[in-house]
Amino acid sequence: MNVRQATQNDARVTGELALLLWPDHAAEELAGEFSELIGNPEAAVFLAFDEEEPVGFSQVQLRHDYVEGTSTSPVGYLEGLFVKEAYRQEGLARELVVRAEQWARDKGCNEFASDCELDNEISLQVHLALGFTEVNRIICFTKPIGEAR
Repeated sequence: MNVRQATQNDARVTGELALLLWPDHAAEELAGEFSELIGNPEAAVFLAFDEEEPVGFSQVQLRHDYVEGTSTSPVGYLEGLFVKEAYRQEGLARELVVRAEQWARDKGCNEFASDCELDNEISLQVHLALGFTEVNRIICFTKPIGEAR
């Protein structure tokens, strides 16, 4: 297995992997978003390969706003992590996160954070196994107040 930082040439393949994580999006939309992220100095994407086959990715960004449970800024934030099912339990997620953490340290971060949905028990277990500590649980609310009702 090989893990490396993504380049612009990897935007489409990263978008295809991301579609497996976020299936409610369009492949072209995700490829465009990853193209922007890869070109952004405050973001990075790391790809895992089995020879030539892309099998996983991590996406990290700097967050300058308040991040729940942290006390410094900026914070490296794990925005996305995915490994194809056939390659899970082999240490790839850990390697992808280690690379994201190192990138964040190199950008001056002293803290690294992430999140998951309240009902995503698999993601919770993965985060805990990767050394994250749960710091809070929230439920967000919204209601229309304008003409869009």
